Amino acid sequence: MLHRCMAEFLGTALMVGIGCGSIALGASGAVVSISFGVAVTIAILLFQPISGAHINPAVSLAFFRSGHLEKEAVGPYIVAQLSGASFAAFLLDGAGSTTVADDVSFLTASTIEVFITFALMASIYWIVLRSQTHVSIAVFVGFVVAVLAYLFGPFTGASMNPARTFGPNVFSDLYLSIPFYSFMTVCGALIAAELFVRLKLGKTAAETQD
Repeated sequence: MLHRCMAEFLGTALMVGIGCGSIALGASGAVVSISFGVAVTIAILLFQPISGAHINPAVSLAFFRSGHLEKEAVGPYIVAQLSGASFAAFLLDGAGSTTVADDVSFLTASTIEVFITFALMASIYWIVLRSQTHVSIAVFVGFVVAVLAYLFGPFTGASMNPARTFGPNVFSDLYLSIPFYSFMTVCGALIAAELFVRLKLGKTAAETQD
């Protein structure tokens, strides 16, 4: 378990370090989006064989719901992910915090974060079911992250990941926004997990009847 948690720590730190690091350097929205996508791709390439490279508490909770992660690993994974994000955020002095744009309502922001995290998690299930190579999984998931970040980043920061928000926001003293992003992203991921489970059960039932 220790080596798996270390992989989650390093993978999440890498993702936050590269993605938020690009924000610290003043990169454009497009470059920031690509940076997060590339960071996720690299993290999956490096750590997927060890821990699955969830690098996201919402993903870990969704995988637990769908039976892809054992109960005993959920807590340690989340602690490792939050710690990795916090370590990277500390090195970056809190750069890249996640905030909702002033002209975006609470309802709109909530809908966006639930939707994009659902879309990310659904895409993860889709590619994992169709590919046996972690290279294709890494590239695909990184691409999805980059696209969603580019499209929705201007509105909510496109968190999709409680850890990605937790680290930078703690070191930026933006504590009050952490529960919002954590709840909405986890909801989105769990909706995708629940849909996956129900579709899988329905398919199994249909095959049994045949």
